[in-house]
Formats: sequence, structure tokens, C-alpha cells
Amino acid sequence: MPKLFIDNREVEVDKDATILDAAGKLGIEIPTMCFLKDYKPSTSCMICVVKVNGLDNLVPACGTVVKDGMRVESSSDQVRQARKAALELLLSDHVGDCLGPCQVICPARMNIPLMIRQIAAGKFREAIATVKKDIALPAVLGRICPKPCEKGCRRAVFDEAVSIGLLKRYVADLDLQSSNPYLPSCKPTQDKRVAIVGAGPAGLAASYYLQQAGFRCTVFDDHEKPGGMLRYAVPKEHLPIEVLNKEIALIEKLGMRFKGQTRIGTDLLMEDLRKDFDAVFVAVGQRRKASPSGLKPGEAESMGIEASPNGITVNGKTYQTNLTGVFAGGDAVHKRRLTVRAVADGKEAAVSINQYLSGSSVTGPVKEFNTRIGKLMDGEIEKFLACADKAERTSPSGKDGGFTDRQARKEAVRCLHCDCRKADTCKLRQYARDYGARPTRYKGERRLFTQQLQSPTNCHLGKDSSLPEVQTGGSGSIGAGDIIYEAGKCIDCGLCIQTAAAAGEELGLTFVGRGFDVRVAVPFDRSIAQALKHSADQCVNACPTGALAFRISL
Repeated sequence: MPKLFIDNREVEVDKDATILDAAGKLGIEIPTMCFLKDYKPSTSCMICVVKVNGLDNLVPACGTVVKDGMRVESSSDQVRQARKAALELLLSDHVGDCLGPCQVICPARMNIPLMIRQIAAGKFREAIATVKKDIALPAVLGRICPKPCEKGCRRAVFDEAVSIGLLKRYVADLDLQSSNPYLPSCKPTQDKRVAIVGAGPAGLAASYYLQQAGFRCTVFDDHEKPGGMLRYAVPKEHLPIEVLNKEIALIEKLGMRFKGQTRIGTDLLMEDLRKDFDAVFVAVGQRRKASPSGLKPGEAESMGIEASPNGITVNGKTYQTNLTGVFAGGDAVHKRRLTVRAVADGKEAAVSINQYLSGSSVTGPVKEFNTRIGKLMDGEIEKFLACADKAERTSPSGKDGGFTDRQARKEAVRCLHCDCRKADTCKLRQYARDYGARPTRYKGERRLFTQQLQSPTNCHLGKDSSLPEVQTGGSGSIGAGDIIYEAGKCIDCGLCIQTAAAAGEELGLTFVGRGFDVRVAVPFDRSIAQALKHSADQCVNACPTGALAFRISL
């Protein structure tokens, strides 16, 4: 049995074992995309390359058989740079959005496409959970948000954007009207307390997410009731007080304590807060002339904070100030005056405060990796429309200008679902993030966006009698009519070809074309359904990217 060293660790393996096998025996993780156990290695993606001492070139670990005495480096700088380059080459030929354009432009980064699919499928409880993962006050924002997400909606290329704001308001109102409004689960209470200065949207949002993390929050405000500008500046005809009160009440149910008519700097000094609490978040809203880089000295002094001549500096990514344990966000720091931005600040600041209180490095929220198609070329919008209702934008006629149940479902099926349905499990995205790969390093003329569906006229979601039913494939095998194939996301690994062949598919899949133009396709221009009569679900699970995906992702 041959012995070898990987990263100076000795291991003995069976004859004909590969370097990847040996690494697995040592618990050393080597990334793979085009390889699956018990499949013939294609060594096409080159993500698993390693350095073997004595060889000039790096070799793929999945296809290189071990030799006795080998010395292998699996994570040197040379190896990591080679893997990064391989990823960037794959990304240069990638056509697809990881995140929908609407989600990318949303300041809170809410998963809008998922919410819409859930609404269309009648899964309203799941939809409000999706919304509140990123937005603490959705019924409020559903009424007053300027809806930047709709400005990014790709549907507008064809007719009009999807009414995202009204759909968000619909599920939020439905939840508030229920006998059991949605409350997220909270971690066990920790022995850490956070003082939040300001009960406006940023402060309320920070409390909402910090309470979920197990931290006890006390919100201080110089007004009698919480809400800040939402209560005292927004006209009641735009935002009914009962809507605001109900959403704040849900945050209080998580454990938030409110102390009104308390002005920091007069009734209570900031230094006292710093002594009595483990962290402080300043979310006082717009005060005098706020600076994008920090609070002005006059503002700081009014809250009892010692400030340098240049004011309190605030890190734009982490919301940390130059005062230990003090964070700041909202309109006091940013002059954008968008409630959705203030709510996003509160959520993001909560991440940093959580890191600080947990003793971790304060790095702020993780930036999600994303590839973008960009401006559509001629004929591409029609490809997106293949799985959307072509009806015009729905005009609301419900209470106070909201959607009725049927209208919400009708509007939801207009969504083009531009996001990747396997964004959370795509290996290309995962490794690109891990290795810091840049999607635009190797730029060239991109190919056209394509997607193949089995039943494009019957792929809407919904349970209304006038809307098509959700098709999930039942309790058995998923059918090929339930998947989408997007060639622009394919890395030509051939795993689906092997999977279909192993399942005994009569037609199956194959490589077509030559050189750089080679692609996976169905022979003789047949349909996916004809190719994958028995193995559609196995092929989707084998695909390392979003090239083959379940059409309905809830």
C-alpha cells in the first residue's frame, strides 16, 4: 500500500487511490466541482489542483493516482491562486444572476424572488418569514418605501415592474390581521445588554435582530412613544398609527424595553450608558447637519459623548465608532433619508454588535457573492417571460389601496424569477466567494441567455381556480417538466450525462459542439422531458451549479 505526505502529514492508502482519496482520509478538504464519488473523473474544472513535488505543473487531485513517496501541497499560495484563476475562467463564461436584480438593489437585501414564489404558491406564513429575515417593519415599508427594488425589476423591460412593495405589504398586513402573527425564534438570553439611542426605524430594527440573537435591548427616546419619524413626521394618511403600533408591539414581544421621554445628554449621559450596558447603538435620526463619515462634535456633545475636533468617526461597513462599544447608524450617519435604508442599517449594525459582544472580530455583514447578466440583449427578455404570466400589472382595489388575495396571487405570477434557484448550494458561487474570485477578471463577449422548460405555459405558481396549480412532482421522483436547464450556467462537467446513462435513459444527454463551444444538450434537439424520463431529480442533485435546477424553489 503506497504512502504519501499531504501538507507534511503521512497517510497510507489503497493501490489505485487518488490524491483526493488520500486527502479525504486525512480530513483535508480539497474543493471539487466536476467530481462525484463513484463517477469517472473528468478533470475539467481544475478546482481540485494540487502541487506534487518534482512535477512542473499542478495536477487535478480527483484524477491523479497516488505513488509511493509522493509529497503533496494542497493549500499553498500557488495552489490557491491557480484555483482562483480556474474559478475566474469559469465565471467569464457564466451567464446568470445569483441574486435577482430586485434583491441586489434593495438596501435590506431582502430575498424578493423567494417571497414572490411563496405568495404565488399560497405559502403566506413562509413569505412573511422570508420578509422579516431582512425587514423588521414590512407593513410600514409596504406603505412608505419608495420601492428602489422595482426600479431594478427586469420585468420593466417588457411592460411594467412587478408590484413588489404592494406584495410585501400584502403578506405583512395578512400577518398582522391573523390571530397568531409571526414571531421569529430567539436564542437563549445572554448576560449582555445593549442600549439603543433612538426609537426610529434603525433603532427598532436593531432591537428586533439583537433580541433574536439573545441580547436584551433597552431603547431610549426623547419622545413619549416609539417610532421616531414614522410616528411624528409621516402623515397618518400614508401610514396609519395602528399599523405602526402593531409592528412595534411584535418587536416588544421579543423582549425590547422602551424608555421614553429620556434625552441622552440631559436626562441620561452617554457615559452612563457605556457603563451600564455592554454596547450602545446610536440611531438618533437626522440631527442638525449629519456627516456621511460621522457625527459632528455638536451632536456628540448633545448626547454627552466626548468628541474629537473631527467628530465621532463611524466605520461605514461595521457601524463601529472610535468609541469602544459604541456603534452608530441610520440618518445620523447616512443622509439618504430612506426608511428602508435606516431599517437595513439597524439589521446590519446588529450583526456587528453581535460580533462585538460575542468576542469575535467585528467585520460586519458578509457581502454576498453575485454574478450579473447585466443589460439584456435582443430576444433575451422573451426567454425570461417563458415562465411568467404575460398579464399587465395588477391594479390594487383592496383596503386602503392594498391587494386583495386574488390580486396578490395574480401579480406574483408576473415575476420572471431572475434569481438562481440553487444560489445557496451552487459550488461555483461557494468557491468563488471562498477564494475571492472576481467574475469580471476575464471579460469577453457573453453568450445569449437561454433556459429550457418542459411546459413553459404551465409553470406559474398558484392555487386560485383561475391560476395553474403548483407542480412539485408529488412524493415520488421529480419529472423533467419540473426542472429548468440554463446552458449559460453549465461548466461542462458531464455529471448529468453520466447520471442519465447510469439510470438507463434511452435518449439522455450528451456533449455537442467543439472546443470552447462545447455544451451539454439533448441529442437530436429533443426536449429535456424526453431526455430525462427517469433521472431528472438525480441530474439536478448532481449538477454543481444552477444549470439544472428544480423550477419551483420554495
